[in-house]
Amino acid sequence: MATSKVTYLGDLRTSSIHLQSGTEIISDAPVDNNGRGEAFSPTDTVANGLATCMLTVMGIKARDLDVDFSGSTAEVTKIMAVEPRRISEIHITFTMNLVVDEKTKMILERTAITCPVHYSLHPEIKREIAFNWK
Repeated sequence: MATSKVTYLGDLRTSSIHLQSGTEIISDAPVDNNGRGEAFSPTDTVANGLATCMLTVMGIKARDLDVDFSGSTAEVTKIMAVEPRRISEIHITFTMNLVVDEKTKMILERTAITCPVHYSLHPEIKREIAFNWK
């Protein structure tokens, strides 16, 4: 079964529909690549996917540890390379909205870097990951 249906809307814009939920994501080409930059670009979505995946698996582990993980955030910076045009770096800074002991911090941080998106990205994409704890 398909996961999504993507439709090209014109003007370098797409609509992606998640088939199970009906949720829509709009994407635009970035300004530096002939677009309007009015929505996430496809490469923004990849970088953002890493952060959302990491937060999701940490949330699962936090729930297993009976830790309230709500309100934790991630700030994502994507850096592009040329020749060929591609993502060269993804920087993510997590702000953890909880107070936990060192062992729990270590468990959650290790869990984050085992997320499926992290393993799926090309190894040449540099990843700088920082965790800021309360």
